[in-house]
Order: sequence, then C-alpha cells, then structure tokens
Amino acid sequence: MSHIFSKFMGERMRNKSFKAYGLDLPEIVRVEPTNLPTIKAMELRIDNLFELADGTFAIVDYESDYDEKDKLKYANYLTGVLTKYYERHRKFPVLRMIVIYTADVTRGTTNDRLQAGAICLRLDTAFLSDLSGDEIFCRLSSKLQESQPLDDTDCMQFMIAPLTYRTKEAKQQAVRRAYELSELIADEETLNFVLPGMIVFCEKIIDEQTYIKMKERVRMTRMGREFAEEKRAAVEKALMEGEARGEARGEARGEARGETNGMIKAVRALMASMKVSAKEAMDMLAVPDGMRNSVQASL
Repeated sequence: MSHIFSKFMGERMRNKSFKAYGLDLPEIVRVEPTNLPTIKAMELRIDNLFELADGTFAIVDYESDYDEKDKLKYANYLTGVLTKYYERHRKFPVLRMIVIYTADVTRGTTNDRLQAGAICLRLDTAFLSDLSGDEIFCRLSSKLQESQPLDDTDCMQFMIAPLTYRTKEAKQQAVRRAYELSELIADEETLNFVLPGMIVFCEKIIDEQTYIKMKERVRMTRMGREFAEEKRAAVEKALMEGEARGEARGEARGEARGETNGMIKAVRALMASMKVSAKEAMDMLAVPDGMRNSVQASL
C-alpha cells in the first residue's frame, strides 16, 4: 500500500462505516496512528487503525489470498496496539481485527478463528466477492451522469470496485474504468476521498500509466497541494533536526559518523511526522544509496 495516500484517505474515513463491505460495525470516529514500535521492529505495518463509535478499536488489513499463517501477523498487530495503548492509558482497549478479502478469496474458504489454548483470536471478515462490480459501476455511472451526489456507500464501494473482479486483467480494466468515471465527480471533497482511496486499495494492480495519471490528478486537488506543503515543511524540519544531531555527533565521533547519525535522526523524525515507512522517508530526504543500509539498520 502507498502509506502516504493511506494517511490522507484515512483522515477522511471519519463517520464512515464498513457496511458497504458487508460488515455491520459501528461508524469510525477517529483515525489512530499506525507507526507502532513493536510492529516496525518486525517490519510489519498496520494498514489502518480506527476508533469506532462504541469505543472499540479496529485494526484493518486487506488480503488478496488466504494463508492460515497470517493469523500470526494479526496477533502481532493486536499485541502491538495493546502495548502502546496500555503504556499511554494504563488499561487495555477492546480490539477488533478486520480482514477484507478481494474477490480472489470467496466466503467459506477461510477460517476466522484461531483456538490455541490460552490464545483465542476472532476475525471480522468481509468478502468483496459478495459484491458485483458491474452493479456498482452501473449505479455510480447513472448517478454521476445525472449530477447526483455520491453517498458514503457509493464512495466506499467506488474505491474497491476493481477488487470485486477475479482476474488481474479484469481488475486493471476496472481500475481504468473507475478512473475515467472519477472524472465526472464535480465535488472536490468527494474526489479527495475516492481517488486516494482507489490508489491505496488498488495499488498492486494499477498499471503504471493509470497510476501516473491518478497521482497527477491528486496533486492538482486541494488535498494534493496541502500534502505538498506538509511534506515540504516536514522535510525541512527533519533535516534541521538531523543536522543539529549530526553536528553534535560529528564533533565527538568524526564527520562521516556524525552525518549518518544526523540522517538517522531526520528519517525517524519524518517517519513520525508524516506516518510513512522508512523507505518512503529516505526517498523524501534523498538519502544516498551508500548510506541507506546503515540508516535502515539503526531505525
């Protein structure tokens, strides 16, 4: 997933629900940060973490296949959230683990329970194979051609419509169809939710030409301009912090080591402020190739 787009799409998930995907759960009231230290150490990253209207917290993961071993990953997600929440509030939250499967996985072919003695894991699962992409596109096209506003269900299903198809070719065709249909969206707030959402959910199947078009269109929206400004400010701040740390370390341990430590500090600061991965932070900071392994090993 593109975690940069995921960050901005996630912020627009407030007051939305998962009913459009077949899950009867409370609405989302708040988006939580997903940069958990225990998870980063294992090179795992939560796709989304939401607080719901009933006070529970929902971890959301998206899968294109089923593997029983994934339950270990989910257990690590859950313990990471429990640890961070307890450290902050001195009590344990009530957690939900939501797994949304693309049309490659059909209902009845998975097991949403793990019973291992002292450990009991229960998943809330949604299957996009239950939805009809053709019906979704027909409804959306009719509304947009008649200049009708899209409701929350429309927007939530707009983003994942390509994933309701089985083959890679059909998915890619559906992404192009969805992108063309998005050009009929006149309301910028709706577009700022739907377009990044399509990039997040469908990133692995979008062809390069369509991906470039989608990113360019996002860049031209208000959300894109806001992101560009936030990115510029975050990079400048991270570099300033890194330079200060590097100068101090440089005097004590030599200039080369000081420069590396300064970049480590800058990468950490950018990961925290922008909620991006280490690779994305290093790309944004233009970390030299020869320094990247050292920086990555120290994060």
